[in-house]
Amino acid sequence: MNGAQNLLNTLVNAGIDVCFANPGTSEMHLVMSIGRTDTVRPVLCLFEGVVTGAADGYGRMADKPAITLLHLGAGFSNGMANLHNAKKAHVPIVNIVGDHATHHLQYETPLRSDVPAHARICSDWVRVSESANDLSASGLMALQTAMTGAGKIATLIVPANHAWETASAVSLAPVSFPGMEPVQSDIIADMASLLTNGKRSALLLGGRALREDSLAIAGCIADATGADILSETFPAHLQRGASRVKTIRIPYFVEKAVDFLKDYEQIILVGALIPVAFFAYPETPSLLTSPDCIIKILATVDQCPLNALKSLAEKLYAAHHPGQRQTRISLPQPSGRLTPQTIGRSLNILLPEQSIVSDEAVTCGLEIFNATEGAAPHDWLGITGGAIGQGLPVSLGAAIACPNRKVVALQADGSAMYTVQALWTMAREKTDVTVILLNNRSYAILNIELARVGAGEPNEKTLSMLRLTPPDLDWVQISQGMGVPATRATTAEEFHQQFAEAVRLKGPCLIEAMIG
Repeated sequence: MNGAQNLLNTLVNAGIDVCFANPGTSEMHLVMSIGRTDTVRPVLCLFEGVVTGAADGYGRMADKPAITLLHLGAGFSNGMANLHNAKKAHVPIVNIVGDHATHHLQYETPLRSDVPAHARICSDWVRVSESANDLSASGLMALQTAMTGAGKIATLIVPANHAWETASAVSLAPVSFPGMEPVQSDIIADMASLLTNGKRSALLLGGRALREDSLAIAGCIADATGADILSETFPAHLQRGASRVKTIRIPYFVEKAVDFLKDYEQIILVGALIPVAFFAYPETPSLLTSPDCIIKILATVDQCPLNALKSLAEKLYAAHHPGQRQTRISLPQPSGRLTPQTIGRSLNILLPEQSIVSDEAVTCGLEIFNATEGAAPHDWLGITGGAIGQGLPVSLGAAIACPNRKVVALQADGSAMYTVQALWTMAREKTDVTVILLNNRSYAILNIELARVGAGEPNEKTLSMLRLTPPDLDWVQISQGMGVPATRATTAEEFHQQFAEAVRLKGPCLIEAMIG
């Protein structure tokens, strides 16, 4: 038995069954170990940003980590943007990063770098194994860290010789994880007092508080106290649609968010952070709430929101209140020009129950989100960290975690090019993902932001840096070249027909939606 086999045995014993991988020479013994087991499903991705984004999507839906297999500091760095998003989403991930053998690190080889320094940028826990015998214990520590609270990113760095050297067999005992922290009773009493003092109040939910069970209790509390239920602008995992408790999403643009929040006298955070502007702008505030608004924390992101909300409901005698549920809203079939609104209406009509929507629609996202409010119950995965290139990999990982559920990726054209390689893996793994490629041939959000930051009147040279033409990206050919069947829709009728067909069939496909 070598160190790689010991490490893998420990991970499998603890429940790991998926590995998203883009390995290199330093990881070959780990590749061999995975190849010799029927327990771990290896998913090859052609770029490390797809690896880490897919692990994010998997973790959001499975509530447990997948492992990633990455090659040295350069490979890890290629995956950093989507690890940044995953960290903001509080997703459990275990990265396994191969490094040069310990005796080889003294030489200045082309791929030598400070791997721990790279890893610390977007990991909650970093460790370099000490020996082949240490790999099993280090792997267990990584898993336990990843499963702490809502979820953490743990990175284990494995020198190549630790993977190939002989290791003593380890006794595999049942593995326990720390889970989420409880909320103290005095905090529950304090929140109950706030919600009964007659001031205009809101519960601001984030993290796992946006799951159906927590939302149901929040609905009871809101019904009993008159408080509103708000959600983060970019939720990691929101369960919404017909029969579920509705939340009001805080607007993205600063002016609208400030106006929306200005009348709240007190806001109680449940798994959410204080609402702040996404960016700074001239003569606009960073904090979105009124300066006089009282902000209190019922539960941090690492504390159990469900138990905290249940205790608060009991304190308020609100547990038997019905709560406001979203009704099913049937919209008329769209026709005419293809727009985000008509796409949203088609999704409202056709989205299968328990679908998963990965939202990187960017400028098209709000109208689609609003139109699907009364759709069949579904899960919505937002771009938590703002680093574009998340949508396709997250939808891939979600489909691996939930193979019996339809996944819909709302994908802007510019950000799709960051991780376009995800299409190849979708085809290879036969994932049930329908990609709606929203093609407006522009970084449209940057055109909006350019006007908002007060940088002056743009000239043609400036605007050329925000356009995706010429040449035009042909997404039907790009997708087909990756092995994913594709069609193009230019009208609302064409899109509705093509999406209906995509819903009927199982397997990956792409609809290039030419936004008018």
